[in-house]
Amino acid sequence: MKFMKIGTKPDTFYSQDASRILITDSPNDLVIRINNTSYHLHRSSLVPKCGLLRRLCTDSEESDSVTIELNDIPGGADAFELCAKFCYGITINLSAHNLVDALCASKFLRMSDSVEKGNLLPKLESFFHSCVLQGWKDSIVTLQSTAKLPEWCENLGIIRKCIDSIVEKILTPTAQVSWSHTYTRPGYQKRKHHSVPRDWWTEDISDLDLDLFRCIITAARSSFTLPPQLIGEALHVYTCRWLPYFKSKSHSGFSVKENEAALERHRRVVNTVVNMIPADKGSVSEGFLLRLVSIASYVGASLTTKTELIRKAGLQLEEATLADLLLPSQSSSHLHRYDTDLVAAVLDSFLMLWRRQSSAHISSNSQLLHSIRKVAKLIDSYLQAVAQDVHIPVPNFVSLAEALPDIARESHDRLYKAINMYLKVHPEISKEEKKRLCRSLDCQKLSAEVRAHAVKNERMPLRTVVQALFFDQESSSKGVLSQAASQVLASRGKEMHTDETSMMHKLHLGPAETASIGKAKSMREGGSQRGEEKIRSSTDPKKLVRQGTGSERKYHVSRDR
Repeated sequence: MKFMKIGTKPDTFYSQDASRILITDSPNDLVIRINNTSYHLHRSSLVPKCGLLRRLCTDSEESDSVTIELNDIPGGADAFELCAKFCYGITINLSAHNLVDALCASKFLRMSDSVEKGNLLPKLESFFHSCVLQGWKDSIVTLQSTAKLPEWCENLGIIRKCIDSIVEKILTPTAQVSWSHTYTRPGYQKRKHHSVPRDWWTEDISDLDLDLFRCIITAARSSFTLPPQLIGEALHVYTCRWLPYFKSKSHSGFSVKENEAALERHRRVVNTVVNMIPADKGSVSEGFLLRLVSIASYVGASLTTKTELIRKAGLQLEEATLADLLLPSQSSSHLHRYDTDLVAAVLDSFLMLWRRQSSAHISSNSQLLHSIRKVAKLIDSYLQAVAQDVHIPVPNFVSLAEALPDIARESHDRLYKAINMYLKVHPEISKEEKKRLCRSLDCQKLSAEVRAHAVKNERMPLRTVVQALFFDQESSSKGVLSQAASQVLASRGKEMHTDETSMMHKLHLGPAETASIGKAKSMREGGSQRGEEKIRSSTDPKKLVRQGTGSERKYHVSRDR
């Protein structure tokens, strides 16, 4: 940080009530009032250097005491006192922190060389150009201080000069960066890097006001030399700096009722950051986009902002991880429930683009297939996670499970595990809801191990168990397991006269059925051709007709897709 020291005399100002008085042998003949503060000074010291005071004191007699109101001086009383001390030769210390106020105040008082040689204004301008603008942090601190006097700083060109200086340094090749900067990323010091990282500048500019930050990013992007990923990293750092709950998995640390003004500031940050995200895919991470969508809903960002975020998140959904999707719900009734609506909206956006590309053949079939199957695995893993939440309703779960096309899932093992977990955590759901849950499950796409589990799973609906049995039998080279299937069906047919709820509690195989299945497996290993022919002539893997014991009704078990 650069400093400039002007003057040699000691500071003899002291305060008395609401007045600032200078200790001197001469009587005071000039009173400057600035809001609630009065300065008792001397015309002989200030008038020769201040063109404004010279004009205001022209009509007064030298022997009279003059009182002048300067309530509109930029920088207020503190800035005026710096200028007054310069007039008396009292030592003043200037830096990037107080330079803007002093510059504007000296300009207001007309302390230029035309009034008196060696005046304050040219000294400050020289310090600004030769020292402050040459430094990295000095330029940032000075630019930040312009927020208090935007009109004055704009007219004097301070804002533009600071922005140009900062952008010039951002665009400097990293090998030539020699100035001090802030870089506190976790693990960076431990690795003992000797080279300057490409994003060395992102943390320092994150301290700026939102409008000033936007100006710098816009100017840097207009050079077309910064890669989109660097712009995205700067936006990520700024978002983490100004949205205190961005890194948290819960928004409970912030109360809307407690601080509405802060909520409005956060809303402005979200809207502005979204507008600055580069259009290039991958400029920001998918996790960043999903978190931003969640926060946008929480702070009440505009519909345009949320729609654009969902579209961008849909473009990169295949890059997401399970942790990225596990976002807190915005529902006030169930604060800790996962936000399945948000994930569903992003998935819909992804599928819309995927179908458009598929029909237009924009990408190769292998790329599209790889993309949709990667997303399907991600969604199935997400379903396994949210199934453990007792607050997730059946429609939300089913809509996500059924959203993907058939081609997306090469195997249904993950989907089966998710459904089984949901049934385990939600034992109270009705028969119809269980059927609805399993509607998207294709037993033909289950592995042998998972099918075996499904056969013995008493939580599953009857038709799903039957499908698992017959597709297991169909996949077998011998196929003699039909005998066990028939016995299981006959045994369950006897229970059809009871209500559906009682039936679901009796789905597990009994000792007789276990023995039959064991016998069937032995016959399959023996390679009996007679059993195989019997199956082909009497059964259809898509539809089975079973005669219930003690009843003339026939029960049809169809494959539930």
